[in-house]
Amino acid sequence: MFTAWEIQQRATMCTGKCSKCIGITLFPLAACAIVSNILLYFPNGQVLQLSKITDLVWFFHGILGAGILVILPAFMMLGAGGAGCCANRCGMLLSVVLAVLGFAGGAYCVVISSLGLIGGPLCDTGDGEYLYPFRNDTLEDSYLFNQTTWSICREPENIILWNIVLFSILLVIGVIEAILCFIQVVNGLTGFICGTCMRKRKTNISGM
Repeated sequence: MFTAWEIQQRATMCTGKCSKCIGITLFPLAACAIVSNILLYFPNGQVLQLSKITDLVWFFHGILGAGILVILPAFMMLGAGGAGCCANRCGMLLSVVLAVLGFAGGAYCVVISSLGLIGGPLCDTGDGEYLYPFRNDTLEDSYLFNQTTWSICREPENIILWNIVLFSILLVIGVIEAILCFIQVVNGLTGFICGTCMRKRKTNISGM
C-alpha cells in the first residue's frame, strides 16, 4: 500500500512525462503549420502580387498562431518534463501559463482557417479582376459542397483546391494543438499542486 508521499511523487512523475510527450508532439505540428501558412502565399506554386493573395493569409494564423505561439510553450514543456519528472513547481506553473498562450494560438488558427474555408480564395474570374466570388454564398450553397462552381476561378490555376487543402490542414493542426495545450494546462496544474519530484535513490539492503 502506498503512502501519501509516494502517491504524490508518482503523480508528479506522471505529469512530468506527460509534459515532455506533449512538448515533443507540438514541435512537428507547429512546423507543419508554419510551412502550410507560407505555401498559402504561393498559390499553385506561383509568385503573385501581394494584392492578389487571399486577405486572410495575412493574419499569420499558421506562422504566428499555430506556429510561434505553440513553439514557446513546447520548449517550456520539455524543460518542465525533463528526466521524466517536473523540475519544480515554478516550472510547471510557467508551463501552464504558456500552455494557455498555445491554446489561444491554436484556437486563433482554427478561427481564421474556418473563415478561409468558408469565404473562399481571391481569384480571377476571367475578366482580369481579382475578387472573392464565394464570399456571399450561404452555407447551403457553399462552393465546398459544389465542385462545379470551382470553374469560376480561372487564375491562379487550382487556387480553390490549393486553399481548401492548406486551410484544412491548418484547421486540423489548430484543433490538435488547442486540445494538447488544454491537456497541458490540467497536467501542469496537477504537477504544480503535487510539488517537486524527487527521484528515489536505489539502496541495496544486505543481510536480510
